[in-house]
Amino acid sequence: MTFRQRLATIVVTLLAALGLVAVGANPAAAAPNTALAAPAGVLDVPVTGAFTDAAGGAGTFAGTFTPESFAARDGNLIASGTLTGTLTDSAGATVGTVTQAVSMPAVVAQATCQILNLNLGPLHLDLLGLVVDLNRVILSITAVSAPGNLLGNLLCAITHLLDGNPTAGALAALLNSILALLRQ
Repeated sequence: MTFRQRLATIVVTLLAALGLVAVGANPAAAAPNTALAAPAGVLDVPVTGAFTDAAGGAGTFAGTFTPESFAARDGNLIASGTLTGTLTDSAGATVGTVTQAVSMPAVVAQATCQILNLNLGPLHLDLLGLVVDLNRVILSITAVSAPGNLLGNLLCAITHLLDGNPTAGALAALLNSILALLRQ
């Protein structure tokens, strides 16, 4: 495996770990289209959607978004890149294809956070004639952070209260550095 392939694999793993999700594509805020020298398909993020076709049926969009740069705008992380895909009508016929430069918000999603992991070995207590024997105990508490999970959201927020969460600008700079390494 070459250095570039290893680096590309690390970037994809990093993006997956961060849970970068593209939402709300806005062609009006399009950024210039620049080519990446990364191996084909490595940075492509699948994008799907639906639309109402000319017959009033449900058409579909299937394609990919290839990030080319990241920036911070008004405290939010913005991904700029190329959206490529195919529009298919409700009858299954291809209506058209899209290849367009777009900018969209990128959201860092956090699904779970570890609250407590307690692992006790066997325990023997002799308290004034009362003998307590306890075998191995494993207690693992994980909070799930998602819409509607009030307690999970609260515990994850408290758990990460003192973490140095990067700003959108710092995260954009890190992601742009990784993209620059892939272009070499």
